[in-house]
Amino acid sequence: MPRFTPAQLEAARDRLVPDVVAPDLRVLFCGINPGLMTAATGHHFARPGNRFWPVLHLSGFTPRLLKPAEQQELLSYGLGITNVVARATARADELTAEEYREGGRLLAEKTARLRPRWLAVVGVTAYRAAFDERKAQVGPQERTIGDTRVWVLPNPSGLNAHWTAATMAEEFARLRVAADGAASGAEAGAPGGPADGAAPPVRAAEPR
Repeated sequence: MPRFTPAQLEAARDRLVPDVVAPDLRVLFCGINPGLMTAATGHHFARPGNRFWPVLHLSGFTPRLLKPAEQQELLSYGLGITNVVARATARADELTAEEYREGGRLLAEKTARLRPRWLAVVGVTAYRAAFDERKAQVGPQERTIGDTRVWVLPNPSGLNAHWTAATMAEEFARLRVAADGAASGAEAGAPGGPADGAAPPVRAAEPR
């Protein structure tokens, strides 16, 4: 991981980071917005301490622990990454309600075009704001976008102390089973499954 000065990171503010996407993915993971480290490197979830890449491996989505710089390899596993809001900020709480709503609209359009099996929004607070689902909890959702189903995952930011890497990996693994079609009904893919209750609270600042 390259080292950046505070000034270099600040210079990455508002920079756009290209999606890692392709049509017909198993899962399209959707972060909140790029953090400054992600914007500076061009690699999603690049901030040290973010647990996305370790949890992706622990949950069985990838056969080894990928580095952020290896993000394009996700496509070979039928996985991709996008964001609710495109612009980079130091903290997620710098985003406005209008940005979240517009981001949700654009995300729905992107999802309808790319047709992933599942859209996985990484962060229940962002999902609630983007889709006006104020009571949504972690787990599979009733909402669909075309033929795409929606799952809300815990935010892997290191600031989200209410979830450990192990408990996050359990939730990610539930999604993996559903995405692979190896389970049905309440076991993994339908609302009302075992982790579809109240989610632990998530802090507002979620730099990546």
